[in-house]
Amino acid sequence: MATSERNSSEDGDGRVPAPVAMRNAAQQLAELLGSAPESVSALKPTDDGWVADVEIVEVERIPDTMSVMASYRVTLDARGMLLGYERLRRYARGQIDREGRR
Repeated sequence: MATSERNSSEDGDGRVPAPVAMRNAAQQLAELLGSAPESVSALKPTDDGWVADVEIVEVERIPDTMSVMASYRVTLDARGMLLGYERLRRYARGQIDREGRR
């Protein structure tokens, strides 16, 4: 995203809006890992920016339900720039979370 586009989409306090933060989290993590993001499963504002959970396919398998997925926590500053990330967990694509597991 160009700087002028980023600046024009910031709200009054300099923080990018949630849709921009979601796109930035997914795109910047994909650039670092070399894998396309599947989805952004969580997004929360923080005092300094945003925190997003991004789901990535780490190992593609056939059938698709056997692919290995990973959930990454991405930290963005108020302008939507990536500050850091960490892998939270790996799981099979078809796996369903159990109640109380996060």
